[in-house]
Amino acid sequence: MLCASVYSVALLFPSGFRFRRQIITDMKFHHSRLIPWLVIPVFAVAVLHANGEPTRLLRSPTVSATQIAFAYANNIWVVERDGGAARRLTSFQGQTTSPHFSPDGKSIAFTGEYAGNADAYVVPAEGGEPKRLTWHPGSDTVQGWTPDGTSVMFASGRASATPSAAPRFWTVPLEGGVEQPMALPRAYQGKISADGSHIAYRMNNSWDEERRNYRGGQNRPIWIVDTKSWDLASPPWTDSKDIDPVWVGDADYFLSDRDGV
Repeated sequence: MLCASVYSVALLFPSGFRFRRQIITDMKFHHSRLIPWLVIPVFAVAVLHANGEPTRLLRSPTVSATQIAFAYANNIWVVERDGGAARRLTSFQGQTTSPHFSPDGKSIAFTGEYAGNADAYVVPAEGGEPKRLTWHPGSDTVQGWTPDGTSVMFASGRASATPSAAPRFWTVPLEGGVEQPMALPRAYQGKISADGSHIAYRMNNSWDEERRNYRGGQNRPIWIVDTKSWDLASPPWTDSKDIDPVWVGDADYFLSDRDGV
């Protein structure tokens, strides 16, 4: 059921900027040994179709203490972690992707393409009208939240020349306001750890994000940077495609095709 079935999951433990890597599982459609936090989005599958047919292509799950939100059919949906009927939070024409729960679980930030441009939006987890946070004509892709929950982090190439703009991370206040660039000069995809001490990120994107076993020059490792010293560490890596880093405690998980499956 999981869209990332072509990848494996690996994790990194920051420890004096030395890392050990462990491959967790091969995420195949029929696999039964997925770790619990990856299995959670599957629980929402059966509730979407009354006829009992499984709903496929659920993407970008995000988990709070009580709920799961995910992207499906160009909208953001939410369901209780204990199971039940999934509720659609967005309904306006246009694509919505990349939902991310706020640290307190009360809000969901997401990328919305409602007017021909991708911008950052936020909507209450219990439902309501989405609020637009960014207005730049360039693409703004939501990555998550700052640890204190006061700002949304997004990636944007607004500060560099088009058409091959180099993205970097920015923040925008939850209540709206002026966007501020983060210290990293270039970053495309990543997350801040819960304590704010590290950022795990990818520097650049690739022309086909889901192309398995690509080994060209667009591949880069997941980098982890200390937000106090700005020391940068790179895990063991050769040429695999490593994407979507997330933090679980002090470990960083990401999808990888390094096992060659």
